[in-house]
Amino acid sequence: MYPLLFRTVLSRMDPESAHHSAMAVIRMLGVPPFSWAARAITRPAPELRTTALGLAFDSPFGVAAGFDKDVKGASGLHALGFGHVEVGTVTAIPQDGNPRPRLFRLIPDRAVVNRMGFNNHGAEAAAARLRTLRKRSRRTVLGVNIGKSRVVDVADATADYVRSATLLAPLADYLVVNVSSPNTPGLRGLQAVETLRPLLDAVRDAAGATPLLVKIAPDLPDDEIVAIAQLAVDAGLSGIIATNTTISRDGLVTDPATVAAAGDGGLSGAPLKARALEVLRLLRQSVPAHFAVISVGGVETAADVQERLDAGATLVQGYTAFLYRGPLWARQINRGLARLRPASDRA
Repeated sequence: MYPLLFRTVLSRMDPESAHHSAMAVIRMLGVPPFSWAARAITRPAPELRTTALGLAFDSPFGVAAGFDKDVKGASGLHALGFGHVEVGTVTAIPQDGNPRPRLFRLIPDRAVVNRMGFNNHGAEAAAARLRTLRKRSRRTVLGVNIGKSRVVDVADATADYVRSATLLAPLADYLVVNVSSPNTPGLRGLQAVETLRPLLDAVRDAAGATPLLVKIAPDLPDDEIVAIAQLAVDAGLSGIIATNTTISRDGLVTDPATVAAAGDGGLSGAPLKARALEVLRLLRQSVPAHFAVISVGGVETAADVQERLDAGATLVQGYTAFLYRGPLWARQINRGLARLRPASDRA
């Protein structure tokens, strides 16, 4: 039914408006008795339980940052079967993001271009919602992704990140430093090792006991990825998330005029699959076995998720295929993963 709904209705809606409509339904699903009914049909099989970052996950498959920017749909996403929810990106200072339109579908590629620009209500508002959520339930494993406020100069980025970390780390199951979005001027420059080291040291200290990870771009050369991995290990981080969106447009089958009309921004979805897998394998070779690597980019099916796990991913995240496959996507992934497990695990 969802493919028909997408073709006839949702694909004709402005993508951002469609997202807000979907989020309204997801928020409703996070409230009893709707959450109980949804969870009854989406609950992952027991054999999918995963331990990582000192946390217990119902499934290794979660939803990536960007879908729930303001901590409004986390309970509903959990009810839909995701093993964890990474909210954000949250900035210390509230911001509107870039002008609309800023979200574009490339349907033949099962991809999306976005230049949202970290639109969110700010760290204080996110902290308030997290406190409310935590009072109701701690069943949802929540990561919080933080980024640089647009109005803050790159030279002052560390203090800006520390402000967000101080507010949000005590309420998060894990914290992520996002230095890889292409939609905030100067942000990706923070991935340079000499700039990244003092930033990560300061945020790690502010995060305290909360596991800290860093999210990197797929467009980095392999040697820089290895250098960041070594830095993250040396700095005492708990893991790396790979990867964010790409600025590349190589290999797309969508009409070039449609791609050009979408303009600048980060590309996500199926075209990232090969590079995300390459980066995952490179990272797994470069970090200790206990160091978490969360793989994201181009994941669509249970076989994709299992391929990432087999390649050494600790956890796997998705986002763009959710738009194309509909509300039962996590359930489909989890059921497929359970079927792919050895019979001994299912006994």
